[in-house]
Amino acid sequence: MIPVGFAYERPDTLDGALALLAQHGEDATVLAGGHSILPVMKLRLAAPELVIDIGRLAELNYVRVEGDELAIGAGTKHRTVESSEVVQAECPLLAAVARTVGDPQIRHRGTLGGSLAHADPASDLPAAVLALGGTVVLRGPRGERSVPMTGFYTGVFSSVKEPDELITEVRVPRTGAAGWAYEKFTRRANDWAIVAVAAVDGRVGLVNMGPTPLRASATEAALAEGASIADAAALAAEGTEPTADLTATAEYRRHLARVLTKRALTTAAGA
Repeated sequence: MIPVGFAYERPDTLDGALALLAQHGEDATVLAGGHSILPVMKLRLAAPELVIDIGRLAELNYVRVEGDELAIGAGTKHRTVESSEVVQAECPLLAAVARTVGDPQIRHRGTLGGSLAHADPASDLPAAVLALGGTVVLRGPRGERSVPMTGFYTGVFSSVKEPDELITEVRVPRTGAAGWAYEKFTRRANDWAIVAVAAVDGRVGLVNMGPTPLRASATEAALAEGASIADAAALAAEGTEPTADLTATAEYRRHLARVLTKRALTTAAGA
């Protein structure tokens, strides 16, 4: 299908993009890589009056170490996250998960901030950042604020980000040599995950197990209390609300969550 007509702006600075968002609010949408918003516009599930292209803003494209955290600009491409020696050394889980996103064309265009902003519970990177205990930095007309990933998502394709705010940065702890793993179950290599599990440092993020990316809280609590990997993994689906669709029933997704969590925890433990 063809999108509804819209105006297009490509600001030269971050401040210029924020000014346009402040002026147009809910009537505008932001374009970075385009792999999330353009399909939605083509299906006419979204019909913004203005598209603000931030894909070439160098201010949002960086990876740097800041204290105990890794700071990544929201405009950083998946390919950069995947191939960055800094990310591979300081947060190898994030690099590995970025490597599983779509295909090379998507990874060369899609951005970390765009993936998080889209708020798709089937996306890889939101669950990875959630498992890492990451933080999203938002900027808008009321200033800048940092939101922990645990409180960022509110539902399917929705978050606490206001229409006039922009994700400018993603911050994750430097996990270094801590054990980690990512288990993703798909029908084809570049499909959305039917279920996926990210595990690192005793935290477990779940993909496609509810209306938002989730932490396997029961599993994490069991691990903290000294439970075995098998016993903790058996609790992975507790508190989740997986949907049924053409790829899997809800019960099959619960089964996958338990199996993949056991595999991920075993790998992360080096067992």
